Amino acid sequence: MFCSAEAQAAVRVSPQPWLTEGDSVTLICEVTGSSTGWTFSWFRDDDHLSDSSRGAGGSYTLSPAALQHTGVYTCRAERGRPAYCTNYSNTQPLWITGVSRSVSLVVSPSRSQHFSSDSLSLSCEDQSNSAGWTVRRYTDRNTEDCSKQTGSTCGIISLSTSDTGVYWCQSESGEKRHPLNITVHDGDVILVSSVDPVIEGDTLTLHCLHRSTNSPILTADFYKDGSLIQNQTTGEMSITTVSKSHEGFYYCKTERGQSLHSWISVRGQIFVFNILSFLLAAFPYLLSTVVLLFKCYRARVTSAEGQIQYAVTE
Repeated sequence: MFCSAEAQAAVRVSPQPWLTEGDSVTLICEVTGSSTGWTFSWFRDDDHLSDSSRGAGGSYTLSPAALQHTGVYTCRAERGRPAYCTNYSNTQPLWITGVSRSVSLVVSPSRSQHFSSDSLSLSCEDQSNSAGWTVRRYTDRNTEDCSKQTGSTCGIISLSTSDTGVYWCQSESGEKRHPLNITVHDGDVILVSSVDPVIEGDTLTLHCLHRSTNSPILTADFYKDGSLIQNQTTGEMSITTVSKSHEGFYYCKTERGQSLHSWISVRGQIFVFNILSFLLAAFPYLLSTVVLLFKCYRARVTSAEGQIQYAVTE
């Protein structure tokens, strides 16, 4: 197979690379110059995906997206015989947030934005008490272990902007759980928000924090996706009864500076997922119970019909 740099493959994502478990996302592979006759291959973390990800459409859709789909995606295109191919495309990280059933990444202090020179601790907590989980991260297009790691805990004494990235728990077999976005700012203002997704129907509270005072700034403007949504004299903004429409990029701005952007995820009610999980788990037992009751009913009806026929005969 001959691969040439003349035709370049590029990957983009729609609607955005950050999404909540259960949402849909599409990765699109485009070839510069000519867009006809190409067959596309998709890769996640350098591993070739299944044959179903191959096709002439140039798109790869995850619907619904699950936690295990988290990773760094690339694509490549080929056509003709003998095959003529492009080089690998740019890398496109895709991060699916949600609540893992067994493993959680716990961040202290519990927020997504941090000041440079502050300390940070991240640890993988496994409810099943199984060993082997470590903290990994993706920064500046590099995937690596946390540099200061003891067992399942990563400790960073003095943060720098190079520590900005996505952190997650990874097992010895390569499973990824609970990716979280950590941003380090060398400015004077950060946005304090929950590092985990907000539950639909709950209250979302944001603070605009100053480096020197370590307390909310009195007057702050809050923005979502680039548009001003609230001006507060308390340095705090709250949205009651959060819905999916409140998902997006938030930041705050004051006379002392502006924070970086943070992606706020909104996920469905936990009890809904619990009910669905219970029903799926209990379905085989419910089905066998229904079948057993039906057989008992049929047996009683057959027995009753036999007794009636016997009485008529007599």
